[in-house]
Amino acid sequence: SCSRAKDVTMPAKLPVNFFSTRSPVIDLFRGQLDYADHLRQDSEIVLYFFYAPWCGQSIAAREEIEHVASRLSGQVLFVAVNCWWNQGKCRKQKHFFYFPVIHLYHRSFGPIEYKGPMSAVYIEKFVRRVMTPLLYISSRSKLLDFLSNYEPGVLGYFEFNASPQPPGYLTFFTSALHSLKKDYLGTIRFGVITDKRVAEEISLVHSGSVYLHRHVNTSLIYPNDVMNYTAENICKWALENREMLIRWLRPHGGKSLLLNNELKKGPALLIFIPYDPLAEIHPLLDEITKVALEYHNCNKSQAAEPDLQHLGDTDSPAFDSSVPDAHMKLSETFSITKYPCCNTVVLPQWHSISRTHNVCELCINQTLGVKPNKVHVPHCNFLEIEAALDSFYLQEHTFFQVISNTIECSNFLSFYSPFSYYTACCRTVNRHFLSFISSKKTIFQTPKVAFSSHGKKDNTQHSIPHIEDRNCFIPDLCISGTNITGLSCRTNKTLNLYLLDSNLFWIYAERLGASRSAHLKEFAAIVDLKEEVHYVLDQNQSLVRSTLENFIKNFSILYSPLKRHLVDDPSVHFHEQRVITEVTTNTFHDTVFLSEKNVLLLYYAQWCGFCASLNHIFIELARLLPPDNFTVARIDITRNDLPWEFMTDRLPTILFFPHQRKEQSVKFPEDFSVNLPNLLKFILHYSSLSSSEPCTKECLHEETVLQQGHISHLEREIQKLRSEIGALHQAHDQLEAQLSEARREEHRLQQQKHTLEKQHKTLQLHSEQLQATYDQKNQELLEMAEKLQELADASENLLKENTLLRILVASREGKLQSKDEIKESLQSEQTLSEDNDISVSTATATVEEKRIDNIDTIETDHSSGNRTE
Repeated sequence: SCSRAKDVTMPAKLPVNFFSTRSPVIDLFRGQLDYADHLRQDSEIVLYFFYAPWCGQSIAAREEIEHVASRLSGQVLFVAVNCWWNQGKCRKQKHFFYFPVIHLYHRSFGPIEYKGPMSAVYIEKFVRRVMTPLLYISSRSKLLDFLSNYEPGVLGYFEFNASPQPPGYLTFFTSALHSLKKDYLGTIRFGVITDKRVAEEISLVHSGSVYLHRHVNTSLIYPNDVMNYTAENICKWALENREMLIRWLRPHGGKSLLLNNELKKGPALLIFIPYDPLAEIHPLLDEITKVALEYHNCNKSQAAEPDLQHLGDTDSPAFDSSVPDAHMKLSETFSITKYPCCNTVVLPQWHSISRTHNVCELCINQTLGVKPNKVHVPHCNFLEIEAALDSFYLQEHTFFQVISNTIECSNFLSFYSPFSYYTACCRTVNRHFLSFISSKKTIFQTPKVAFSSHGKKDNTQHSIPHIEDRNCFIPDLCISGTNITGLSCRTNKTLNLYLLDSNLFWIYAERLGASRSAHLKEFAAIVDLKEEVHYVLDQNQSLVRSTLENFIKNFSILYSPLKRHLVDDPSVHFHEQRVITEVTTNTFHDTVFLSEKNVLLLYYAQWCGFCASLNHIFIELARLLPPDNFTVARIDITRNDLPWEFMTDRLPTILFFPHQRKEQSVKFPEDFSVNLPNLLKFILHYSSLSSSEPCTKECLHEETVLQQGHISHLEREIQKLRSEIGALHQAHDQLEAQLSEARREEHRLQQQKHTLEKQHKTLQLHSEQLQATYDQKNQELLEMAEKLQELADASENLLKENTLLRILVASREGKLQSKDEIKESLQSEQTLSEDNDISVSTATATVEEKRIDNIDTIETDHSSGNRTE
């Protein structure tokens, strides 16, 4: 029939084991979520691995989970649940948008979702953090180790002498689990101090006190009088007030805005190091931590070393009340060489000092006043800086005797306060004079300067100091440490420091410029998204503390000697037989500028569809132009960086670099259509322009010969094109003849088609008539068959009745014959004993007759019943 077939849905195949039967992971491949909850009631730590059997990431993570389970199966229960089986409870109750999903439970607390890399070492590290969210600190050495870590630390002091679970301990324990739940990276470390003397080192006196340690800023104690002592509040307080000197970045590899959001915050120093989360010591990470602490240590009076030489120092909020002579120390005055507030000033052209000096360092110093707390460093006040600038411009006569190659400093009183004065140190910085800055000795050597009798200081070295390094401008401010100390607060080019595991994310390092053949996967790069530049640390140098500090200082100075790194596409293979030359970052200068040919360069991208449509035009153009004088090239601008003057924001873009006038490159007009005639006119027009230098007779002769060569070459090419056009005309005529023949054939086929359609309609009508006749005859045959069936049934009934009647007649005849025999026997007996008992004989005969009559009656009824049936 022509009816539409019904939709048939094939039932899903029954799920099978995802993990092997010998695996330590319990595999609930039918999605038995209720059984999984039942298993969790008997275990302290449970890891749920929700997977989909078809998911490639789930399949890849299966081996990692088995590896972790083989190491921790005695302490952690590992349960895998198939959350894709449509008949399982997991699919009905859980609605995951991605797979796999890892949930951890610590007794009744959970779920704690793990969102880190699906690597065995990272998963095991996170599971161990959930197993022991608190580190127990019982000695001063353990406290030092805990506080020296670069990650934020939260410490709680609880006395376990009176009770195994002192008040507030469970709340603090739960707050550590809350921290892991909100921050899967586990950047905040929680510890418990069990010794009262150790707790007093950080000014924790009362049991239940919570302390947040910070390296640079003031450490804090949880305000019990302001916030309720709950696990959520402690976790929230720690997350809001933590100090992030270094951040780990772990992009998951899919579509994510993680890197984009972080790079938007400002210039970023990305450091790639091989990292093992389970290792106990990380020497390279410790070196980077020291650099980060020095870089963010804005309070120069306080050492930012991670060894914490003085516990209970001014980091403690309660320090002021615990030191007996604190008030005496606070009353001390300080000289002009301490706690300056400085600002770099670039002098305008109208200023008289700008004739010799164009950059000055202006600092605010107080001669009288109270020494501030070491923790609370004074911040630069905008009004004070503005007043200092006004006074500085008014006191310009103090700098008239300046020589251009010296640093000149002068102190002058403020017009607004008799107790403060300003210090200004000025120096000429010539942009064209920076070529020698690559010398390390010149860059980082502090010039020896001193005040002269008239307020100047002389400099015998002809070096350019770091403009942003205020220690080198202000006398007696050069501290014994490195110049990177507090640099994040002394420059407007503050860096955010990030760490990435090169074992997992080396592909990002390669995209930034790391070598693919590097045997040691250590790499550092500074990315400035706003300026659209990034700088790469020389991979020939070891990634140690000194090289990182120099890298940061070179970026932070006013005129940075760092050069923008240009990313090159290493996948390009060069072939000499190509008509169009493929250009990369490394070959751009040689192909375009060092070549003695006219160069036509096409900027394209793989995703640019219109660029691909121009390929045949450029191939024809390359064949037309003489290869001795012209080069047609292209560059994939998305994989190759170029100097800013040669970048473009539009694709496709065509640039022409004329021979001997490469600096006068010309862009193909955007309002012109890109075709072969327009490109030829464009090239011939700008390649024939005269150069800016006067041309001699020999030059004119060479130019004439060159033009004649071009003309002869073009004439030969035109002749070739004419012959090709003639061949195309002949082919066109042949195609026209073939098309006319095809049209005639098509007309004939159309007529045949109409004839066949008419015949088809006639046959269809005849078929319909035959179908109607067939249906009628079929109906008549069905009626006759029904009648014949009825006659057959009636004949069969008659045959049955005839048989029954014969049987009845035969039985009747037998009965009559037996009756006659009985009568004859009675007559004979009657004759023999006529005289004996006449009455008895009569009775017996009567009984016999009745019996016979009854038998006849029964048989008659039986035969009539059979006939009725």
